[in-house]
Amino acid sequence: MEYWQAFVLGIVQGLTEFLPISSTAHLKVVPAILGWRDAGLSFDAVIQLGSIAAVVGYFWQDLSNITTGSIKALREKDYKSQEFKLAVAIALGTLPILFGGLLIKIFIPDYDKSALRSLTAIAIASIVMSSLLALAEIFGQRSRSPKRLFQKVRIIDGVLMGLAQTMALVPGVSRSGSTLTAGLFLGMDRVAATRFSFLLGIPAITIGGLVELVSIIKKGFGDVGAGQLAIGLLSSVIFSYLAIAWLLKFFQTHTTWVFVIYRLLFGALLLTGLGLGWLK
Repeated sequence: MEYWQAFVLGIVQGLTEFLPISSTAHLKVVPAILGWRDAGLSFDAVIQLGSIAAVVGYFWQDLSNITTGSIKALREKDYKSQEFKLAVAIALGTLPILFGGLLIKIFIPDYDKSALRSLTAIAIASIVMSSLLALAEIFGQRSRSPKRLFQKVRIIDGVLMGLAQTMALVPGVSRSGSTLTAGLFLGMDRVAATRFSFLLGIPAITIGGLVELVSIIKKGFGDVGAGQLAIGLLSSVIFSYLAIAWLLKFFQTHTTWVFVIYRLLFGALLLTGLGLGWLK
């Protein structure tokens, strides 16, 4: 992998991790379109750590409040504290994807090369999730704003959005897309669902990235050197932060329809390219 290719993939990771369009799908499709070798699941997972650094930096105050509030609640045994409820919701919401990831590690050891990571599977997943997001946009009540959500967060919110997050183990689904969709169905407005989606994703993406980082260190970097990883991480941090800030501002005045249409076209064009032999 060339350094500039790692930089480009970092941009792709940064721009698509938090937009509801699937970073995994784009990290698979972009190299295929440009004729590059697939960098592999390990590289993808490691540069996700750049996205984590960005989201932690962006939501540092929220994370600080949740942590300090939860510690205070435990000391005072105030289990009705909103910070404590939010922490529990995030913790419980993280368990399903960790359990699902563990099952994949055990039962699908060659997951990186499995049919689930094929371009066909990605295209189908994109179209299906486009349809679900459209339904959430149409039928979601959007009665729970960010302020009201964090004042009256429910543990069940974390559990249900965590279950939706597990769907992202299939490339093309999009972790942020599945949790945003679930949040809209739960009555959150677009900004509230997006903010909670970001917070919920921090533990899962961090653990996944660290596990793959350990794996790639043990197995060796192969065609991907430490320098390429560093450049991919750096560009991922920068463009992830920009994507987070842009999306939260965008949803203040816009709907999710642009992403519904994009995902539908993305999946349809992939299937067309595969059918005509333009992609393999």
